[in-house]
Amino acid sequence: MRLLLDTHVWLWALLDPSRLSQRAQRLLHDPANELWLSPVSVWEAHLLAERGRIELDAPPGDWIERELTRFPLRDAPLTRSIAIGSRAVRLPHADPADRFIAATAAVGDLDLVTADAQLASAGACRVVPAAPARGSRRGR
Repeated sequence: MRLLLDTHVWLWALLDPSRLSQRAQRLLHDPANELWLSPVSVWEAHLLAERGRIELDAPPGDWIERELTRFPLRDAPLTRSIAIGSRAVRLPHADPADRFIAATAAVGDLDLVTADAQLASAGACRVVPAAPARGSRRGR
């Protein structure tokens, strides 16, 4: 499979894998799968760290570089087609990052791994659910 990781999925995989479903964890560790990351996710992670919403053990830029070396992902391009496609993504909120990530999956023919129910239900791209099922004993 060709999988695009939503920002939170990438961060959970690195910081708190128990938040991911067992299926998502298997997919992320299966060497047969291609794992992709949007530059928008790198930007979002940097912002989250700057705003104190995630805690990292190094400055954001250093941490991101280190983790991308430790857990390598393919760089998804950010193209004109994705920018145009992002405006067609219908979400109940105006988060441009979600629009770009969904458009990246659609244009790049990637399956988006996300736990974001609103993004998953938007129908903008194929989605692989990443959160444990409700009622499971796993943390969320």
